[in-house]
Amino acid sequence: MKFFIDTANLAQIKEANDLGILDGVTTNPSLMAKEGIKGTEAVMAHYKAICEMVDGDISAEVVSTDFDGIVEEGKKLAAIHPNIVVKVPMIKDGIKAIKWFTDNGIRTNCTLIFSAGQAILAAKAGATYVSPFIGRIDDTGWDGMDLIHQLRQIFSIQGYKTEILAASIRNPNHIIKCAEAGADVCTCPLASILGLLKHPLTDSGLAQFLEDAKKFA
Repeated sequence: MKFFIDTANLAQIKEANDLGILDGVTTNPSLMAKEGIKGTEAVMAHYKAICEMVDGDISAEVVSTDFDGIVEEGKKLAAIHPNIVVKVPMIKDGIKAIKWFTDNGIRTNCTLIFSAGQAILAAKAGATYVSPFIGRIDDTGWDGMDLIHQLRQIFSIQGYKTEILAASIRNPNHIIKCAEAGADVCTCPLASILGLLKHPLTDSGLAQFLEDAKKFA
């Protein structure tokens, strides 16, 4: 399973990349706004900076919701760098745009997936990735991980090449569960990635080793 970090914060991207386990980055307008990135030129420059930091797929999201707008915006985003994957919302014109992008050699990530039916449409249109939002599904009282299991089964049976990119990850356990369920990619905040490092027995064991080492110093 590939690890993407879900942020527009360059310092967090660098920290994750320095671990040597980062495969890509996902961003969206909300994450850009959180970092104070405003205006088309600033956003485009920020995407370029991320691409120059990370050797992997970088999802850059359109803000248009009509077919022509999505296509025009997507073409500009794709021109920034070969690693750009155009992030398109799961709407009718989004599916039409994904098909257009597929036919024209532009890779896509269909975002805001909450059902198997939506994921099937995106895969049929040729999306490179589909992004089911696990945490948001959990918030509604359903188990988001059930959707990952369902998509893995459907995509395997149907032979879809689209990768399952688990998004809206809230904690380290979500990452582990996604790996168990067969997600191709997991995108998450830095805190969730670093959370995988932690275990109280590791901490106590290391403390004991270091204490014992002092006896032979």
